[in-house]
Amino acid sequence: MMLFVNYPKCGTCQKARKFLEEKGIAFEDRNIKEQNPTTEELKAWIEKSGLPIKKFFNTSGMLYRQMELKDKLPNMSEQEMIELLATDGMLVKRPILVADDQVLVGFKQAEWDKIS
Repeated sequence: MMLFVNYPKCGTCQKARKFLEEKGIAFEDRNIKEQNPTTEELKAWIEKSGLPIKKFFNTSGMLYRQMELKDKLPNMSEQEMIELLATDGMLVKRPILVADDQVLVGFKQAEWDKIS
């Protein structure tokens, strides 16, 4: 079963949920605001996704802007970035779909079609 990490009030997350339900894909639902990803989960997801760590930041979020992370991230180590992401789920780009062999970040239907 896949893990669907999302924020229920997020419009993109709602579209992704509808997509999964319409395709009949079974998933475990996890609210990112109530249950932050751990540093261990984030490390595994980043590795499995093949994406640079910066793709896991919610760059359009209020918290990202308030913390001025655009200026701070270039000076941080990968470990520091992972630890920062683990402090608050609202810093993490969503939705995240964790499958056995891949991790998708954000909802792009063409990418998600490949797993259905």
